[in-house]
Amino acid sequence: MVKIVGIGGSLRSASYSQQALEIAVKRVEALGAEVNILDLRSLNLPFCNGEDDYSEYPDVQLLRETVKQADGLILATPEYHGSVSGVMKNALDLMSFEHLDGKVAGLISVLGGQSNSNALNHLRLIMRWVHAWVIPEQIAIGQAWNTFSSDGKLLNEKISERFDKFAQSLVDHTRKIRGCS
Repeated sequence: MVKIVGIGGSLRSASYSQQALEIAVKRVEALGAEVNILDLRSLNLPFCNGEDDYSEYPDVQLLRETVKQADGLILATPEYHGSVSGVMKNALDLMSFEHLDGKVAGLISVLGGQSNSNALNHLRLIMRWVHAWVIPEQIAIGQAWNTFSSDGKLLNEKISERFDKFAQSLVDHTRKIRGCS
């Protein structure tokens, strides 16, 4: 079975990135994958200082082991100042090749302004650097305040179709690359 870990890169309580992640997770689960969400809002993670030992932070071990055991990732980040959130970057920096090498990753960015691909391109570079495989389908949601209903549902059918294609691609590519059934 395909095992996916979803990570949302926002600490905001009503995060659009988290809402997008949850939509992606439901679509991936509908295709038969097992998905575990690591909610960075509930983890106690230190700033990465380049060390390998964070024994005083058990959530670093939880992050590392959960990702290491997964076949793939869904990374959903808000776009801040034209790039990934510091929270997402820090979580990725707390891991190494040991945890990320060979993972299949699907990328989502959410921003308040016009949709663009800056955060997605930066995440793609980061993931390539740690030898992960990024699927070609990606989702960039601009004007997030106008994309989700008050109960977290998508208001735009074209974006909803992109989530379907994203989920299918992530599951299919993970099965191929990781040899999962």
